[in-house]
Amino acid sequence: MIKTQFATPSDDFAYGASAHDVAGLKLSLSIFADRAHVRDQLREDAEAAGFRIAETNGLAALRDDDTRPLGEVVLLDVPEVDGAALAALARIDLRCAHADAALVVSTSVAALDDVFGCLDQSNPQILVNPSRAERLIALGQVLVRLPGARVRELSEGDRLMLLRLTEQVSQMAQRIERFNGPGNANSLGVPGSGEGRAVPSIEPAEAGGAFRFTPATGLADAIVETSGGLVRAPRQPLPDAQLVRRIIRQRQQRARFFEGDLFADPAWDMLLDLTAARVEHSRVSVTSLCIASGVPPTTALRWIGQLTDAGLLQRHEDETDRRRAFITLTDKATDAMSGFFARRGDTATRMV
Repeated sequence: MIKTQFATPSDDFAYGASAHDVAGLKLSLSIFADRAHVRDQLREDAEAAGFRIAETNGLAALRDDDTRPLGEVVLLDVPEVDGAALAALARIDLRCAHADAALVVSTSVAALDDVFGCLDQSNPQILVNPSRAERLIALGQVLVRLPGARVRELSEGDRLMLLRLTEQVSQMAQRIERFNGPGNANSLGVPGSGEGRAVPSIEPAEAGGAFRFTPATGLADAIVETSGGLVRAPRQPLPDAQLVRRIIRQRQQRARFFEGDLFADPAWDMLLDLTAARVEHSRVSVTSLCIASGVPPTTALRWIGQLTDAGLLQRHEDETDRRRAFITLTDKATDAMSGFFARRGDTATRMV
């Protein structure tokens, strides 16, 4: 078992909140999980972090009563779903959004697409088969996000650093768990420097998410002036899907000879996969995109959130089933990828 201690960092670091930091009171937290050992762990960890436990119950309590108080933070464990569970998730998501409550949901790979499709209002944290360490990290992120928390404003460089540090801490905790006993021992990838640093690029931003889209002068997203007014220049064509898929396969082959963490670059791998899908006119589920990222699902979901905040990815609801959702490139990201491949030209075939 991991013993985790939250230390008080110096002013040079961005983390400095506890559950007492909001309005000087303990934050109320509700736990809903059918698995007894998960309920016990969540309660123990939340109390250690300074939260006041408002309720600990099974998921049936939520299905039976839509009016029960949820608290300022809600932890759900939903490893399996059925129609009733999905309906309850959608209602909880809406209630948390209206109440500005933080929602953290643990689920499984098998249920991820359904759970993701139900949660589109409250900007929840979704954890996939999480270890105890990952749940603790999620609680820490809740404290930073809550309104009124006494945490200094993060610069965008800090946000990217914090995301990478989170993955490093999670990776170390997982490796410690391997020595301490059985558990979720997935090795978490540490985002790399990426290949997409040529123009256009994804860099630390001045506002918004952890990335900024930097268009290149004269590329497809330029606005040009004509006699009829301002007109958007035509976009460069996207590369052939077979070329992109070949690049993806070449990148994946490295794992046959090296540790996967050595080359982990989830943002770029997801952008490549979505580029090929756009050319193929195919839809990509969140589970498929997590697989394409080459890192564990919880890590991939964090990157999906960051890329969405940066305006590079967007969510699309399934027209035939509102409980399902897909991820696509935004027009801004499509311009960036088309411009990137146009700039690389014939050398794109040698990319790995």
